[in-house]
Amino acid sequence: MEKARHPKAIWWLAGVSFAESSFFPIPPDVMLVPMVLADRRRAWRIAGVCLIASVLGGMLGYYIGYALLESVGQWVVSLYGMQDGLGQFQDWYQRYGLWVILIKGMTPIPYKIVTIASGIAHFSLPVFIVASVITRGIRFYLVAGLLYWFGEPIRAFIERRLTLVTTVFVVALVGGFVVIKYVI
Repeated sequence: MEKARHPKAIWWLAGVSFAESSFFPIPPDVMLVPMVLADRRRAWRIAGVCLIASVLGGMLGYYIGYALLESVGQWVVSLYGMQDGLGQFQDWYQRYGLWVILIKGMTPIPYKIVTIASGIAHFSLPVFIVASVITRGIRFYLVAGLLYWFGEPIRAFIERRLTLVTTVFVVALVGGFVVIKYVI
């Protein structure tokens, strides 16, 4: 918590958020959570830094998949043992495109796989960026908001049940779209 108050902590958070979106294995939550708890008044700014850096890092991941697949891209994919999963992602992009980014970007599935696969699929870069802003924004602002409103007690819940929280949110989001499309 003391390190989370360090004047350069925000820069470290930006660096981790950027790197995590393209090649780094550690999610920014390990810094986001203690930084928000250290100064809850800065929760929205901290989440904003996470969002901007993550989307910029996602653009690097997209470029890795788009132009550097044979070198850096293959290395990152094999580093995470996602060779088989990448082919499945390709199939999903053919069918669902935007929804892959929106849903997978909020889940604990490594976002770097989404960004690299988006580049490999030559998915529309502007749509990719907008989807990344939406999905990563929801993820980081949800965590920051819960910590802002509930403080320390919610931290343990988030750490133990992040997958459950994001899954419930995604189901509610998709369910809302289904209701709008087929019911209303």
